Amino acid sequence: MNPDELDVPVAGGTLRACRWPGGTGPIVLAAHGITANALSWAPVADALAGRATLVAADLRGRAASAALPGPYGLARHADDLVAVLDHLGLDRAPVVGHSMGAFVAAVAALRHPDRVSSVLLVDGGVTLQVPEGANIDDILEAVIGPAMRRLQMTFDSEQTYLDFWRRHPALSAAWSPAVRDYALRDLVGEPPALRSSCTLEAVRHDATDTLLDEQTTTAVHRIGCPTTILWCERGILDEPQGLYDEARLQAAGLDRGRIRVEKVSDVNHYTILLSPKGAGTVADHIGRLA
Repeated sequence: MNPDELDVPVAGGTLRACRWPGGTGPIVLAAHGITANALSWAPVADALAGRATLVAADLRGRAASAALPGPYGLARHADDLVAVLDHLGLDRAPVVGHSMGAFVAAVAALRHPDRVSSVLLVDGGVTLQVPEGANIDDILEAVIGPAMRRLQMTFDSEQTYLDFWRRHPALSAAWSPAVRDYALRDLVGEPPALRSSCTLEAVRHDATDTLLDEQTTTAVHRIGCPTTILWCERGILDEPQGLYDEARLQAAGLDRGRIRVEKVSDVNHYTILLSPKGAGTVADHIGRLA
């Protein structure tokens, strides 16, 4: 299902958002990962099958919102999501976020508690331990690898770019038309100098907020609305160790009486959204939120 494209007035210009109609289902906002875009949510929208209307923005500094200026940061993304609510004429809605977008969802719930009714955090939202004094570019390279390198590369053709993505160990076995469309939404420029749309300054600023800023790193512990965390069995490169496991979540000090936590088996950090199994699981949880 192709989404409707919405232009939302925000500070500094216009934010682009995708809306997948859901019949009479309620509206749910979605926030993507640090180098991703709104189409990462397309398989989830399809799996919802009318249970909810999913609205996902291209966050500031990415894809069709790449031209929006700074300042960047998770607080600005949270405020942009509220602008989407305003544009849609909604008082409040559930917010679901993946990876960095999970931190955006948590920050939105803290900054705008009267506008966010519940949150679903998908393989994100709980801060990972990072070495003290580490350079943010080194951290990004260690954590997201090929996705970060892509931002500094050029490609001589669309096919070369898609071939780069198809070699990604987390996606090679899960390639589909939806993954192809997601990858191409990020591509800008003209051959032979095609490149990612992501603004490097935005990525660095957002990563610093996600990993090092106390207001963000503690947000999950201070959310007042119903909160669910889904974590993936496998990692960003499809390695057996995911970003999270029970020991890491326990060390983070999550209040299991207040926050529901669920492991999703047989998916990695990407396929939790982009594979039929992962998208179906996330859609089922969104249906409960809505």
